[in-house]
Amino acid sequence: MTGHGTTADRTTAADTTADRTSVAARAAGARIRLFREEDWDGVVALEERAYAAGGLSEGRAALRSRQRASPDTCFVLEHRGRVGGYLLALPYPLDRCPDLAREEERGVADGGAGNEGARCANMHAHDVVIAEDLRGRGLSHLMLRHLEETARATGYRTISLVAVRGTHVLWTTLGYRARPEVGLPESYGSRALYMAMALDPVPSRPLPSSADPMTADPIADATADPTADPTADPMTADPVTDLTTGPRPRVEVG
Repeated sequence: MTGHGTTADRTTAADTTADRTSVAARAAGARIRLFREEDWDGVVALEERAYAAGGLSEGRAALRSRQRASPDTCFVLEHRGRVGGYLLALPYPLDRCPDLAREEERGVADGGAGNEGARCANMHAHDVVIAEDLRGRGLSHLMLRHLEETARATGYRTISLVAVRGTHVLWTTLGYRARPEVGLPESYGSRALYMAMALDPVPSRPLPSSADPMTADPIADATADPTADPTADPMTADPVTDLTTGPRPRVEVG
């Protein structure tokens, strides 16, 4: 059969790409898995280092509330027995996002508070962080691809995120499109932008080779560099150089 194929065809394609993602992660000496209780100290420490200096840190209670809302779409990157990174994602109505200053409300995974019973078709990539010593290996790309395939296989039609501190240029290169008409909570700061991307039935982007040192890590390898110029014009950003020298996106992608 040609075209987009049946649901079974799409699930098989998603499983195949998810398997390739896992293989690529293992080739980099890491594996992507679901959260465990003992992960939280490491996750909170990574989050604080990434965001506290910029006023975007949420704190342990809020982070845990996101994971509780959708435990099957939140992942840890395990590297040599430690937490080397994490990704938090949860169903959220399109054009809405979590407030960094609040814990997650009950019912959001079913379409948002007050909409229980209405299944949400959008997956919100809230936050992804890679440990400083593991950046530059394409690992955040692998984590996002793992999320995309998980969302695709379970019927989600779009993925959204919030780019902060002018990092929307980086996300545009991955297929996300800005939706400046969407209002955001004040907790994201003045340079935040809501973005979204349709999930094609078959992935269109190739997986990066984890062994290739030239492979760009398009998400969490952009560091939370306190020396970065916060007034720099994001529209003149170099989408390659700024991945490793500019401010990290908060896939909150903060």
